[in-house]
Amino acid sequence: MNAQQIRNEYLKFFKERGHEIIPRAKLVPQDDPTTLFTGSGMQPLLPFLLGAQHPNGDRLANSQTCLRSQDIEDVGDNRHTTFFEMLGNWSMGDYFKEQQIRWFFEFLTDIVGLDPNKIYVTAFIGDEKHGIPRDDEAANIWQKVFEEKGIEAQIVEVGSQADGDKRGIKPGERIFFYDDGENWWSRGGGLDKTPIGDPCGPDSEVFYDFGPQNHADGYGLAHPASDSGQFMEIGNQVFMQYRRLDDGSFEPLAKKNVDFGGGLERIAAASIDSPDVFKISILLPIIEKLQTISGKKYESHTESMRVIADHLRAATFLAVDGVAPSNKEQGYVMRRLLRRAIRFAFDLGIEQNFLEEIVPVIADIYTEDYPEVKEKRADVIAVLVKEEKVFRQTLRKGLRELEKMKANGLTGNELFTLYDTFGFPVELSTEEAFRQEIKLSSDWRQEFDEKMNEQKQRSKTASQGVFKGGLDGQTEATTRYHTSAHLLGQAMRIVLGESTAQKGCNINEERLRFDFSYPEKVPADKLKQIEDIVNEQIAKDLVVSFNEYPIAEARAMGAYGEFGDKYGEFVKVYRMQAEGEENPFSLEICGGPHVDRTSELSTGGKKFKITKEESSSAGVRRIKAILA
Repeated sequence: MNAQQIRNEYLKFFKERGHEIIPRAKLVPQDDPTTLFTGSGMQPLLPFLLGAQHPNGDRLANSQTCLRSQDIEDVGDNRHTTFFEMLGNWSMGDYFKEQQIRWFFEFLTDIVGLDPNKIYVTAFIGDEKHGIPRDDEAANIWQKVFEEKGIEAQIVEVGSQADGDKRGIKPGERIFFYDDGENWWSRGGGLDKTPIGDPCGPDSEVFYDFGPQNHADGYGLAHPASDSGQFMEIGNQVFMQYRRLDDGSFEPLAKKNVDFGGGLERIAAASIDSPDVFKISILLPIIEKLQTISGKKYESHTESMRVIADHLRAATFLAVDGVAPSNKEQGYVMRRLLRRAIRFAFDLGIEQNFLEEIVPVIADIYTEDYPEVKEKRADVIAVLVKEEKVFRQTLRKGLRELEKMKANGLTGNELFTLYDTFGFPVELSTEEAFRQEIKLSSDWRQEFDEKMNEQKQRSKTASQGVFKGGLDGQTEATTRYHTSAHLLGQAMRIVLGESTAQKGCNINEERLRFDFSYPEKVPADKLKQIEDIVNEQIAKDLVVSFNEYPIAEARAMGAYGEFGDKYGEFVKVYRMQAEGEENPFSLEICGGPHVDRTSELSTGGKKFKITKEESSSAGVRRIKAILA
């Protein structure tokens, strides 16, 4: 059974058992500012597990797309991915352990077809200090369902993961008790970290045994909770049955909940009896396409292909959910995923743009089951391909410079130069150093941070001297209008002549006001030309970037500025340039806030519109404009 079939059969299975199938939540949480991404199936439902009434009832199920950016460095082995799907079902005070355990075991063995002899489970060992008994109820249910399949299922106490590494597994053992480091759920973690008043409880994890040949050295003896590679967790059933009191003790809840989460990719890997999740039906087509494009084999370039497949799948779904590459929050993570994928493509000999061939493969995998992927397909491809084109130039330059610097190792100063001058992210520099076994100086981080702080201080000086404000607050709207002012100023110099100089600017969330030197009223046809040029540059999706330069160097390179001798020694120069074009449309000294790309000015179909042209003072005219 492939991954798509497992997902659909799972939803069908629980719908037949009275569950309402709810849609997936977006990867970007809508009402949770504490986290960047939806990282589990339970996360969007937490308010309901904590007591709120869900509009769809007390039995729910879905397949939730998830992203855990903290796993980015682990991608490359056979099981870690930043993006994954979590099959989930929930009982809000309805059924409990008996039905949940039996149903999941039935789904795995009778529907997916897993060999029950390869399934192992864990339960909570209890804690005398906190008055929490051993979860014999869950263990006994598990013992019964195994015996009904003719399988001996001995119950044993292990304790911690370290204890398991020492004792291993004896013949006949199948149900293992672990401590709260393995088998206790709360929002804070273990028993002592459970927040006061929160529902919490023991959990029961389910593992698939891929065989002793997959047990890696250095992990002690094999057991379910080991990280050795022989066992893979494929599902976790959380039984919320306690609440922590003010004195640190726990009391039983009158209304108990079940929260189940099972990794689709991992269950699919178990269904083909392969510990490599990248060989399942929702990842293998990406690998196969990479082999075709590169002419390389997965077996000889395994890590690179795994990283690319995972990262591009994650970036694709981020784009589907409305995220665009940027230097902030979710957009920054998306940009990092894309840039890592492009860097690893170099290892495959892929130095040309390739996302326009890979992203459609990813879209095809999900189109049938997620209509939003089909609906946004063209836009998603366009967003990702643009980012690739921009970064490839940076990557080539950065790798060349790094090659020059590496002979004696890399210092923090050199890493800063790669970042500041060549746009090479420090994460990529340090990863590349690790990959090439280039020595990093012991104090590289301190040196790099000092350089960053120096730049910030120079930026602050430049901002105080150059950017007098003109902004009523610094919001997304005022940032867009401020960027528009750069486009407007350059368009006016093109239409009205280079002697047209900015004399002032005032911006709020509703409009842009721009004062400029000009001896007479600007004719309507010239205003229309100016407006058209601005909209043309917005449509070109110019990349907005900056670097800092000594003031004399900034002037020599032709950067525009109209503030006389008020600049500091160093200034920030903003460049607005179309991909593939040799010269920037705008090159201007400024210390204010800007968008990352001019297409952000047209969000929601907006256009730049000049609403009024009038006299401001003798020899100075004023334009008012909006984005609408």
